[in-house]
Amino acid sequence: MEQKQKQKAILHQFKSQPRLPNFPIPNRYDLHLKTDLSACTFSGIVRITLTIVDNTKIIVLNALELDIHGASYSNSNTQIYKPSDVLLDEEDEILVLVFDDMLGVGEGVLEIEFSAPLNSHLKGFYKCTYVDGGVKKNMAVTQFEAVDARKCFPCWDEPALKASFKITLDVSKELMALSNMPVFDEKLIGDVKTVYFEESPHMSTYLVAFVIGLFDYIEETTVDGIKVRVYCPLGKSEEGRYSLSLAIKVLDYFTKYFSMSYPLPKLDMVAVPEFCGGAMENNGLIVYRENLMLYDDLHSSAKNKQVLAICVAHEVAHHWFGNLVTMAWWSDLWLNEGFATWVSYMAIETLFPEWKMWTQFLQQTASGLVIDALEESHPIEMEIHPARSIDDKFDAISYKKGSTIIRMLQIYLGDDKFQKALSEYIKRYAWKNAKTDDLWAVISEESGTQINLMMDSWTKQMGYPAISVKSSDNTLEFEQSHFLLSGQHSDSQWIIPITLSLGSYNKQKNFIMETKFHKVDISKDFADAKTTTTPETIPNTGVGNFWIKVNTSQSGFYRVKYDDKLVSQLRNAVENNVLSETDKFGVLDDAYALCQAGQQSLSSLLSLIDVYRKELVYIVTSRLIHVCNGIVNIATEAIPDLVFELKQLFINVLQFSATKLGWEPIPDEDHSSAILRGRLYTALASFDDDKTHEEAMQRFQAYMRDRKTTLLSADTKMAVYLAVIRKATVSSRYGFESMLQLYREADTAEKREEILRILAACPDQDLLVEALDFLVSDEVREQDIVYGLAGISFEGHHRAWKWFKDNWDPIFNRYGANFLLTNFVCDIITPFCSNEEADEIEEFFATRPHEAVAMDLKQSLEQVRIKARWVEFIRQDHSLPDLIKKLAAKGSS
Repeated sequence: MEQKQKQKAILHQFKSQPRLPNFPIPNRYDLHLKTDLSACTFSGIVRITLTIVDNTKIIVLNALELDIHGASYSNSNTQIYKPSDVLLDEEDEILVLVFDDMLGVGEGVLEIEFSAPLNSHLKGFYKCTYVDGGVKKNMAVTQFEAVDARKCFPCWDEPALKASFKITLDVSKELMALSNMPVFDEKLIGDVKTVYFEESPHMSTYLVAFVIGLFDYIEETTVDGIKVRVYCPLGKSEEGRYSLSLAIKVLDYFTKYFSMSYPLPKLDMVAVPEFCGGAMENNGLIVYRENLMLYDDLHSSAKNKQVLAICVAHEVAHHWFGNLVTMAWWSDLWLNEGFATWVSYMAIETLFPEWKMWTQFLQQTASGLVIDALEESHPIEMEIHPARSIDDKFDAISYKKGSTIIRMLQIYLGDDKFQKALSEYIKRYAWKNAKTDDLWAVISEESGTQINLMMDSWTKQMGYPAISVKSSDNTLEFEQSHFLLSGQHSDSQWIIPITLSLGSYNKQKNFIMETKFHKVDISKDFADAKTTTTPETIPNTGVGNFWIKVNTSQSGFYRVKYDDKLVSQLRNAVENNVLSETDKFGVLDDAYALCQAGQQSLSSLLSLIDVYRKELVYIVTSRLIHVCNGIVNIATEAIPDLVFELKQLFINVLQFSATKLGWEPIPDEDHSSAILRGRLYTALASFDDDKTHEEAMQRFQAYMRDRKTTLLSADTKMAVYLAVIRKATVSSRYGFESMLQLYREADTAEKREEILRILAACPDQDLLVEALDFLVSDEVREQDIVYGLAGISFEGHHRAWKWFKDNWDPIFNRYGANFLLTNFVCDIITPFCSNEEADEIEEFFATRPHEAVAMDLKQSLEQVRIKARWVEFIRQDHSLPDLIKKLAAKGSS
């Protein structure tokens, strides 16, 4: 009893501490692991070279779900100390070693023996399966970010505690073993192959990686002599050719942009069959889901080609932003993810300028604006304690808001100054750790512009402003306020780089708005509009041509609310196609957000949508479809009797573009047209357009008869599948059963993903339950549940919620240990639109708390209550019925 009390007292002093004690500092890990893929277990010995900076009898490091078999510490005089107590605290994820004798200041080596099972939760050191010659086999993969290296070996699992790693793996002789560094030796003893890897430079534990399995690979060497290999499933090496080409190109691009060579001797990229995220930037060994690394010229869509390009660029970019220069603590996660997102778009914009990636970047901005308009958002820089609470912060704030404010700063400072500053930052903090303040300091120093205060207003407080703009006596009056979809208010203010265009893109004004109110004199610009005709004006209409667009090109992270006069002018400018595609996107997106927040009527929004009838630009049409979908969904609750007419209105709005493009690819058409074709026909199918459904069914039946038919292109396949599944019912099962057949015969992850994305989109409630049951069956890999959940039909969300409640226990047991549970919460809960439903959901989870989904649950519930408020606003708009019928009757243009 006395011994237990003593142990309890020792553990208590380290309980709930935000960081590990800093008196031992790791310098080097010598890690030797033995894996048994048949038994799905591993064991190992880690020898950690430490510097002890204060005399101590206790060493504390991280360990979780490991069996510890022995430990010892030897100092520089080779004196060996054995711990009298070895204490594992699973709650705090620490291993405490207690010694009877004092461990003196200086260097020493801590040796620990351990073992564990290979888990099946896609975190830490886990197992997954693949098929080789018809035989199912096991593979071992690591995923350590954010805090799961401790599940593989005892370590100081914090990003600032960088060390070098010498890794040795024992594997079956027929298997390949990959790690961060090149192999320098292999030895074969019986059936066991020991693979020795070169020692790594200093890096954080979350970047350590190894993969054990069978692969085919292809390779190329960069102009700088870096060997790049792409490891693919057996027999599919050619599907890695596109990713390999991209990796070579972006390595060269980043080397030049950052004025810093790639910091490792090799880069491996490996596609694995099961992976929780999209990809992981492990130093020198990037791990991908198969569908984000493999590309088939004949069967992959243009959209997938683009997604894959961004993904490869993002992960390679991390080798500068994240791996070489690493955030000091998880509170600065955005320094990794925001920068990798921003620079990946910049790289692909340079490599494929015809794709217009900076224009498409607006989708990142828009997603960030949605989440950051919630009261349950969080600042970019945030307190993280305990470390595991970072798991739910890999979100739109870190990635999308983070990347957007970087883009905003780049435009504000200018490309050359910004690039020069970033190069200096990388050089100054290479192999080290940095904080956000360090970045601002370097940029301020190198650019000659003090940005700290301005950027702090964007990173240290949550949310963003809405800028109200009023025109009065040749003066523009600006007012900023915190934009919240809930309608709540706060006193937050931002320092905002404002850009605006005045009737022409040749006439722009820029200024910094540092206070709540600001005025701009436009008398000269207005006078010029009376006498000047420019390519941007509408002929023969005089002053009516004049328009004002604030946030030119949507380069800033804020909303704009115009007075009625300015709204009318902008609507006129959209209809006459004088605005840029980015500004047409921005006008529509801001109007939609204002409508959701109850600051603009749905009638006004529908009148704006009506002038987008002849839109042919992908990014604008894509946002138009997003807005139309949102309106149909909310209308189902608010004005159900008008939903049919609304769908008909939106079909008519989109029909011009769809007819212009047609179902068949046009020779030599541009990349965006191919993507837009799929997006348009998918939207028409979702709105239950009869002509689209008929054409889709004919094409689908032809495909079922002959898989080589040209009637089902890679870019329209999703639209056809959706149309077919929306016609399926329990009594008419052809479409549903055909989808299951295609899923079961699919030979690529991409083909399976296509089916899963639409399988639950059937309006038939009973068939929906069958689809959901299939998604959680053994036929679907755990990682792929995300595709099916995102596709649940709006008609079926009540039934999906009942199914979720009825199956909570098996769902939690299977998916609760990884990120995937959040997808159930977000995709099933968010479609609801009433406070009563929000209350029911809160009551259900009140007795089922789970920290990993706490933030996502709060955000989902807030979105439900926001929509409930929006429903009431819509019901009070008495002009809606007549307007909807009038606009729907216009037909297609």
